[in-house]
Amino acid sequence: MKKRKIIASIAAVTFIIGMMTGCSTKQSQSDISEINLTYVKAPLNVPSIIQKQDDLFGKEFSSDNIAVNFYEITSGPDQTAALASGELDILHALGGTSALIAASNGVDLKIINTYSRSPKGFMILTNNDEIVSAKDLVGKKVAGPKGTILHQVLIAALNKEGYSIDDVEFINMGIPEAAVALEDGSVDAALIAGPTAYKAVKNGSKIVANGEGLVDGIIVTAVSGEFAENHPDIIERFRKVENETLEYINNNFDEAMGKVSEEVGLTVDEVKEMYDWYDFSLDITDNDIKSLEDTQKFLIDNGLQENEVNVQDLIYKTK
Repeated sequence: MKKRKIIASIAAVTFIIGMMTGCSTKQSQSDISEINLTYVKAPLNVPSIIQKQDDLFGKEFSSDNIAVNFYEITSGPDQTAALASGELDILHALGGTSALIAASNGVDLKIINTYSRSPKGFMILTNNDEIVSAKDLVGKKVAGPKGTILHQVLIAALNKEGYSIDDVEFINMGIPEAAVALEDGSVDAALIAGPTAYKAVKNGSKIVANGEGLVDGIIVTAVSGEFAENHPDIIERFRKVENETLEYINNNFDEAMGKVSEEVGLTVDEVKEMYDWYDFSLDITDNDIKSLEDTQKFLIDNGLQENEVNVQDLIYKTK
């Protein structure tokens, strides 16, 4: 899929606040004309799908003449590189592994909330009847995205059986490509998540392992440190829309699942089944922080991260 070029220049605008009797104004105004954020609908990012379809962020910021632009950049390293260069302001659904690796490499980012947790949604799949557990992957070709939660699931599953990533022939590729490689038999197993994994299982692929008992599968929403410093009002309103989205889903569940069904190509019942795998609560809990710290140790121990960071320092503090 060809990526659209991101126009990152931000034009400054001035808002004049009129003091009128009986009229109220926003307490905080921002001097930006656009917000650039990622649109990541996989594995099954129900809030993002609803937010884009219903233009919820656009409606929130339109009164200030702030445009909201979505960019379909799903690779964690590509997302964090775009954040570091100023091309993106908000990474709305960034893997916890990608956030840690980027921060350890000097990317100035802040986690403003968790996006989701879904250990069951990250799978190792195979079409080979002789592969029934991670130990059977030894010497086999396994395809998937490097440095991601899926990659972490593979390594953790191998470690649990007494093996390492060096015991398989790992091929770095995106989820769609890995799914195709699995289907045409060019690899023995693939790291797949979301609707792509669900469809593969329905079509006969077997689950070698998923993240249950191995990873928490934490996805986060992150901004650049500069954006966090300069635009706390935008972050507050962004999170308000996030909370309103979850309220809408809870109060209009069937309608919301219908919208997601159209977007991901699954039936409403299939989307409902998958939805049960996910926890979309936004608050960063002590358990989330511990999970990120455990993930960092895991990344360092397996040579995927060199420099240790203080996870607490990555958490955005409300001003």
